[in-house]
Amino acid sequence: MPAGARKGEGRRAAQGGRVAAERTLIIVKPDGVQRALVGEVIGRLERRGLRIAALELRQIDRALAERHYGEHEGKPFYAGLVDYITSGPVVTLVVEGPGAVAVVRATVGVTNPATATPGTIRADFGLTIGRNLIHASDSVESAAREVGLFFGDRAPIAYTRDIDRWILED
Repeated sequence: MPAGARKGEGRRAAQGGRVAAERTLIIVKPDGVQRALVGEVIGRLERRGLRIAALELRQIDRALAERHYGEHEGKPFYAGLVDYITSGPVVTLVVEGPGAVAVVRATVGVTNPATATPGTIRADFGLTIGRNLIHASDSVESAAREVGLFFGDRAPIAYTRDIDRWILED
């Protein structure tokens, strides 16, 4: 490191003075909305230090659900996934931060709430795979595709928070 340089300075300079951030999609599924857990889910993600870049209460139509779950088409559980995600309102959001995909996945827990680590959203509030409260993108590539599916041309909002200097390293 050059004399006088601070840790991470080169990385920040390459990102316009900011630590590189990922964006990822979260869906609070119909069971999470009906059980009034939206605030709890969003609060946990924000308390981890992630920043909300887009947020919407919506009803997912069948065509969008089929595109979203397209990788599962032909599997025995596909029809149930599509039927369920379209059965009631959901909250879709984009969050961002360093390593956002992995951070969100760790906060959410594994797909089966019965085997999820205590303290994760699914372990704390879910019992079965079919009602596991939340969808989280599983990779940076999936996140980009899913953000495009659900938010289209409506770009997530970029803004700064004063608290980021207390959450993120230089």
